[in-house]
Amino acid sequence: MYHTLLALKMKPDYLKALLRRAQCYEATEKLEEALEDYKKVHEMDHSNDTAGEAIMRLPKQIEEQREKLKEEMLGKLKDLGNMFLKPFGLSTDNFQMQKDPNTGSYSVNFKS
Repeated sequence: MYHTLLALKMKPDYLKALLRRAQCYEATEKLEEALEDYKKVHEMDHSNDTAGEAIMRLPKQIEEQREKLKEEMLGKLKDLGNMFLKPFGLSTDNFQMQKDPNTGSYSVNFKS
């Protein structure tokens, strides 16, 4: 990756280096950065099949990655909430979270 970055520093429109950086980003799960580079490659060379396929494939993977991170974050928040609620004989299971389909935000209500 170092040589690729160095090559792009010297020549930002170096197609082969851009493609390699995109592949490195994808391999290290930096999918948004990879997609950005693949788009640049595709703009420069519309016949590049690797870039074209990645542009079609990566948006779904990026969304899946975001959902996974969101679920992990909610799990950690739930654990933190349980830590604070335990002295009161409560847990996060005593609360109901409802997602607003319009905004994607959550509201929390006490279950009786």
